[in-house]
Order: sequence, then structure tokens, then C-alpha cells
Amino acid sequence: MSYQHIVSAELPTRFGTFLIHGFQDGQDKKEHIALTYGSFEQDDAPLIRIHSECLTGDALFSLRCDCGPQLESAMERICQEGKGVIIYLRQEGRGIGLLNKLRAYELQDQGADTVEANEQLGFQADLRQYTICGFILHHLGISRVKLLTNNPKKVAALTELGITVTERIPHKVGKNPHNASYLTTKQGKLGHLFDDEGVAD
Repeated sequence: MSYQHIVSAELPTRFGTFLIHGFQDGQDKKEHIALTYGSFEQDDAPLIRIHSECLTGDALFSLRCDCGPQLESAMERICQEGKGVIIYLRQEGRGIGLLNKLRAYELQDQGADTVEANEQLGFQADLRQYTICGFILHHLGISRVKLLTNNPKKVAALTELGITVTERIPHKVGKNPHNASYLTTKQGKLGHLFDDEGVAD
């Protein structure tokens, strides 16, 4: 596969000033970004969050998921830590796209859980890919990370890409009455790890 770094620029936010880096997948032409904060030494293992796009949660404040709070919390924690990276992947709806995600919402309104809804639409439960993360991290000079996630599949994906995950840090934010059953499904059917405080990503 061919990936490209396209551009980098400053991005001031209410949490702090990040650098935003734009990347493109040469095969499907999808555009992805990374937000970096601070500088990285060769042996550092900075805090990393891999976050898949969720328009409804990230931008429209939906309570059906925990995505928006997870993104905000990750940005805040990285700024507090002094260095880190958020890799923001454009794979809406666990890879099925925005309109299909809304179709899945409609099926969930009729009683399906999030996995059943995807399957009823003819998709696998989770179609996300993480291959470009290896390219992004190597481009940034990072080979060791602390990964902010509840999803063991992300740990496995980075490990397969040659990135050393020194620690998995649970991400316990975003649980609310509207997404409680969604989170339970992600734990039971998708293998996400969380306790009675936490959430799955």
C-alpha cells in the first residue's frame, strides 16, 4: 500500500496547540489526520489515541455512543502529559460509512443491537483497518507507545505493524443512560475491556 504525508500546520484548540498532519491512502484516496502535541525523543513511548471518525458523536454531541467524550478526554490528557498523538481515521461507523451508520441507527431504534444492525445491513460487525497507523507513527519517529484504549484489537494491530505497545491505558469516559446497552454489546460481542465505570471504544 502507498501512503503519503501531505501537509502539517498548527491547530490551536481549547486544550492546547497541536500540530495537525494530513495523510492520504494512495489506494482508496481516503484522508486521515494525526494531531501531535509536544516533541518526541527516540526512546519515548508517548500517549497515543487511535480514534475512528464519528460525525454524530464528535461533532453533533450524540449520546448514542461515547466517541465525543473519548476524543475530548484524549486531547486533554495528552496536553496534560506534555506530549502525545491522536490518530484520527476516516472510517465512520466502524467502517460502513455515515449513511449506513444512520441506517444502522434506524434498525437499533427498532430493537437491534449495534452488531446485529450492521449484520442486517450485510456488513461485518467491525470493518475498521489500522494499517496506516504504522506509517503515521514511523513518519513521526515513534516506535513505542502507551495506547489509550479499551479495545485489545488496537493493541494487536499496532504490534503486528512493528509498534511496541508498552502499556494499554483504559479510557473510562462517556457512559450515559442512552448508550448503556450499546456499551454492553461492545463488551459482550466485540471484546472491549471495561469495568462498571468505563466504556468501550
